[in-house]
Amino acid sequence: MMVRSALIQTTCSTDKEENIARHLELIEEAANEGSQITCLQELFSTPYFCQVQDAKWYSQVEPIPGPTTQRMQEVAQRHSMVLVVPLYEEEASGIYYNTAVVIDADGTLLGKYRKTHLPHLPGFWEKFYFRPGNLGYPVFETKYGRVGVYVCYDRHFPEGARVLGLQGAEIVYIPSATSRGLSMHLWYIEQTAHAIANGYFVGTINRVGQEEEFGPNDYYGSSYFCDPRGQIIAQASDQEEVLVADLDLDLVRTVRNEWQFYRDRRPDAYGEIIAP
Repeated sequence: MMVRSALIQTTCSTDKEENIARHLELIEEAANEGSQITCLQELFSTPYFCQVQDAKWYSQVEPIPGPTTQRMQEVAQRHSMVLVVPLYEEEASGIYYNTAVVIDADGTLLGKYRKTHLPHLPGFWEKFYFRPGNLGYPVFETKYGRVGVYVCYDRHFPEGARVLGLQGAEIVYIPSATSRGLSMHLWYIEQTAHAIANGYFVGTINRVGQEEEFGPNDYYGSSYFCDPRGQIIAQASDQEEVLVADLDLDLVRTVRNEWQFYRDRRPDAYGEIIAP
């Protein structure tokens, strides 16, 4: 089964409505290119405010379902498009998560993934803003395939990526806000490794440009799709872009039959991984 998918990488301002409006334009562009599953970048409606610790950004939270998810459900239904929409979620007063919502092609809100692993160091003060995710690693049965989500810093941890594969994911989307620095060389290593180890497609997104209010961080784009063999099949530049690729989901079964990593796993021998 061939599925056409899009990744949207762009810049973000401090104006939430402006960011949403720009993404709606880019979703329209993806629809015009035939995208059936489109993923937006991490915290798509805001700048990556975690570069500082400032309580004013708590005002950007919203419930799920809520006003932005409602708009995105209408867009998904209009284009018969699955959408992966990362948002700053408010579960209750003072309880906030870095969340990605998955909306099916008929506009149904299928569920959400909450970012599990949170960095807390200069430039990435995420524990100031979010609680760690508590929903596990769900896989969503969409009209066009089985979709999982991992978010940014999660990609440094292979355990969740493995669970998504064991849960049957065919495509795993990894929206991010990653600036130039020590982790740049990992951009191509870790996520292609997840695809190889688990036999699924990966679509990973990064922002582009600078968000001046937060200093000189430079988001370098380079969003890409890779196949279950870890081969990059489409890659974006360091500018705003809607990256579109055709994903042959039949390749998932082919690769898993060729490379029998699931058959040869030894979970009985991995107890030390979960030792306290």
